[in-house]
Amino acid sequence: MKPRAPAVFERLDLLEWQLCQRIARFSLYRPWLATLRLASKLGDWPVWVALIVAQPWLHDAAGLAYLLQYSLTALLAIAVYRLVKTRLCRERPFITFGSRITCREPARDRYSFPSGHTMHAVLFCVLTAHHAPALLPVLVPLTLLIAVSRVGLGLHYVSDVIAGGAIGYAFAVASLTLAG
Repeated sequence: MKPRAPAVFERLDLLEWQLCQRIARFSLYRPWLATLRLASKLGDWPVWVALIVAQPWLHDAAGLAYLLQYSLTALLAIAVYRLVKTRLCRERPFITFGSRITCREPARDRYSFPSGHTMHAVLFCVLTAHHAPALLPVLVPLTLLIAVSRVGLGLHYVSDVIAGGAIGYAFAVASLTLAG
């Protein structure tokens, strides 16, 4: 038997699907679609792994501590993200609304809430804002593109992206607070 999403998601799905459909329509333009796909691929893991591994070179004395902080924060965030995602079971928009929302990139799984890509993008952007703000002119646009790509590719609802961003922000702030 398939797990059932909470009723609040059924109402949100109906409220959001037209907005998601409008955003996804922009991906009919090939250059924009290519941009969204690239942002989505970068948000999978390569940029974040590179950022984590670069910490010792970006920060001499504190670099190893930041490498550990970024790694542990990301691992904890992933654990909570997976727990939430597998308990709430909100189906992706292209599953719920079929041909009305086109999926333009393969999904890793069936469920959309919250957006893990956005969670990581915001998490690392906030950590970087604190430790290496000079990187923000690159990371802020990338973070925004990753968030938009999730909806634009038909993989997430807007509320999935907002929730992913909020979770990433909360983990980053908690990590910075605990690290003092």
